[in-house]
Amino acid sequence: MKLIFVGADHEVTGSCHYLEACGKHILVDYGMEQGINVFENVPLPVEAPLIDYVFLTHAHVDHSGMLPLLYAKGFRGQILTTEASADLCSIMLRDCAHIQMQEAEWRSRKAKRSSEVQYQEPLYKMEDADGAIKRLVPCKYDTMINVCEGITVRFTDVGHLLGSASIEIWLKENGTEKKIVFSGDIGNTNQPILRDPIATREADYVVMESTYGDRLHSKEKPDYVGELAGIIQETFSRGGNVVIPSFAVGRTQEMLYFLRQIKEKKLIPDFQDFPVYVDSPLAVEATGVFLKNSTECYDEEATELLRKGINPITFPGLNLSITSDESKAINFDMTPKVILSASGMCEAGRIRHHLKHNLWRQECTILFVGYQAIGTLGRALVDGTDEVRLFGEPIEVRAEIKQLAGISGHADREGLLGWIGGFENRPTRVFVVHGEDSVCEQFAQTLIDECDLDAYAPYSGTKFDLINNTFDYEASPVRIVAAKRSKPISNVFNRLVEAGQRLIGVIKKCEGMANKDLGKFADQINSLCDKWDRNL
Repeated sequence: MKLIFVGADHEVTGSCHYLEACGKHILVDYGMEQGINVFENVPLPVEAPLIDYVFLTHAHVDHSGMLPLLYAKGFRGQILTTEASADLCSIMLRDCAHIQMQEAEWRSRKAKRSSEVQYQEPLYKMEDADGAIKRLVPCKYDTMINVCEGITVRFTDVGHLLGSASIEIWLKENGTEKKIVFSGDIGNTNQPILRDPIATREADYVVMESTYGDRLHSKEKPDYVGELAGIIQETFSRGGNVVIPSFAVGRTQEMLYFLRQIKEKKLIPDFQDFPVYVDSPLAVEATGVFLKNSTECYDEEATELLRKGINPITFPGLNLSITSDESKAINFDMTPKVILSASGMCEAGRIRHHLKHNLWRQECTILFVGYQAIGTLGRALVDGTDEVRLFGEPIEVRAEIKQLAGISGHADREGLLGWIGGFENRPTRVFVVHGEDSVCEQFAQTLIDECDLDAYAPYSGTKFDLINNTFDYEASPVRIVAAKRSKPISNVFNRLVEAGQRLIGVIKKCEGMANKDLGKFADQINSLCDKWDRNL
């Protein structure tokens, strides 16, 4: 039984862990890196075709966004996740593919004006996203699932996102049994719509996140509705718009929950019928997924509204923008309005168009309601930059930049300690991941000092023996160094290399087949090689 740390080690995004047990190769999450990446990640320990299973904690792209690439490289195993996460991935992975294809097209157009390779391949395509989606296996919360001989899993609600889960994994190999728990992203308490995190009772090993392991949210329950109403009132009185960069899945639905209450309670009397625009096709689809999974995922307050026949995330004056023409029309209407648009860190999507039209207007407010990673446009605005570039044009920042205090989908330091404190046994070891460099180290030390736990913050590449409780290899940090600019290798050639790697993976799986079939396969490969050798 081996555990190898691949991604989100001393970093916040790109979550990925590798398990080898019972003759199976398993990934826990395979996420996309966002913002500035400080450290190099090791490659996957085995080729994609050899991966048997992916256990997915939740649908956010920093945990799921590389699954289409895994499929493109030959993965044909199963992706086990909760029912709601499967529903969200069905739309989010397609959206990721759409963004990859758009960006590749933009890079190709830009390259035509230089000596660079003109055609740029996307990281993956829509058919790869569709292929990954077909591998999804929806699982119910709190249900023991026998994955294969020796491996059993269970998903437990951790209240971070619709369908988010910690994953308990029982492993039995050669008479030895071990249990490892992956926390996923642990949710904040007293958040709208979703239930609070549910504790897990026992484990031999725990891999847990530490995003906010160095800070505390407000001890008092924040008055999100009152604060949001005040910001809208002030902005509308100036004649401006409130632009909210918001993650399409999760945070947008929470904001709609607050806005419904503001309208219901008439908290902005001078602008009672103010329009709200959700300008994100993904957010519109995700809102439908939220309603579909309300029975399994909603907290008691939201469930009670449903019992009364009240949709908790819709209201009069709500406008859903799907087409690009509908999106463009929003900024030609001078009526003060609330605009919710993705992406939440302002790195892509329609929000950048709304910033272009509103950042320079001092009567407007740009309201941030989520985490802003270092290196993103959102982080630059929060940190007080005076000017940004959007679509090649400098834009002066005159609008008021605000953050909705306390709103977070992640548990703070006390919430994290509360979750690990829910274990009735003392885990043999706790691995601290998914936090910025200093935060991982600091929170690991907190677990040692305050909880008397054996805690360790691994770097990418660290290898651990789960049976013997020993490190096979303790990786050192490898910082990313900016490479000198050079003419890029064609991504199409990279695609050919990846196809070759997939072939190697398929060949390795053929061991033990009948000699007749192995010979036929070898002849087919040699025939293909002969054909291309003659053409070179």
